[in-house]
Amino acid sequence: MKKINYAKFCSQALQELSARQREVISRRFALSGQKKEKETLESIGRDLKVTRERVRQIERDVFASLNSGAKKRQSVFEYFENYLKKSGGLKKEDTLLTELGAKEEKNEIYFLLSLDQNLKRFSETAELYSFWVLDKVLREPVQKTINSIYEKLKKNGQPLKGEELAKLNSLDSATIASFLAIAKKIQKNAKGFYGLKDWPEINPKRIKDKAYFALRDCHQPLHFAQVASLIDSALPQTVHNELIKDTRFVLVGRGIYALKEWGYEKGLVKDVISNILKSAGRPLGREEVVEKTLQQRLVKANTVLLNLGNKKYFSKTSEGHYTVREA
Repeated sequence: MKKINYAKFCSQALQELSARQREVISRRFALSGQKKEKETLESIGRDLKVTRERVRQIERDVFASLNSGAKKRQSVFEYFENYLKKSGGLKKEDTLLTELGAKEEKNEIYFLLSLDQNLKRFSETAELYSFWVLDKVLREPVQKTINSIYEKLKKNGQPLKGEELAKLNSLDSATIASFLAIAKKIQKNAKGFYGLKDWPEINPKRIKDKAYFALRDCHQPLHFAQVASLIDSALPQTVHNELIKDTRFVLVGRGIYALKEWGYEKGLVKDVISNILKSAGRPLGREEVVEKTLQQRLVKANTVLLNLGNKKYFSKTSEGHYTVREA
């Protein structure tokens, strides 16, 4: 993006004001070497020995005065407006301030945004974060679109990509992204999917939920230490303790876990062999038992044979096939 000298535009604007007006605005917006934090009407009024309403009136007069000379700042206003047009005419405030300039320029950017009569700021509410829009973009349609997306996600029951949501709402992806960035109940996960903020797949909080999605995204069984490496601030043993208690996970090898939804069954190797033989409904040869068991467990073939040879659980027919020993 083109570099704008925000300090220069702010300095020029302040020079158009009286000394008192300049002090009020500089303190209200933390400009020109004033305190980093913006000051309240009360604190400024206390120092100037006037009421907070008088300070507010001075602020209003300043904006009316500076608006009359807006042509001097037209280039920076066009810059702001073109930026917003690329985002569907709307942008979350903290993102807007971050993307328009450096951290130390945020106060100047905010002040200049406030002077642009073609822009409008909406304050944070219980449902939406603070955001800025082009004047022709009204809050009601934005809220209506967000509510519609929320209901669609809730009905769908699973996250959707921004492109899918854009298509469903006849909007482009950039506009959808800007709209949803201000919605407190909707969030995007690391994979770029949007969903309700309290969905585990969007905002997983428990270790076992994080482990579940880490495994699901890898599409293959992993050792618990590998799973822990994919989860921020999770110790391997803690992950192991969580997975072994959760029915979504199946221990398929030495410390190796898979998801039950992939078709893996719970139990020891002998339990897997028993289920295979029972499901077959007939005696099976050694090679077939080994092959089917290795589809369920990441162990050596000898481990399968050792379990298969346990006469307490399995019996061998005269043809050399195996069955489950009757109790």
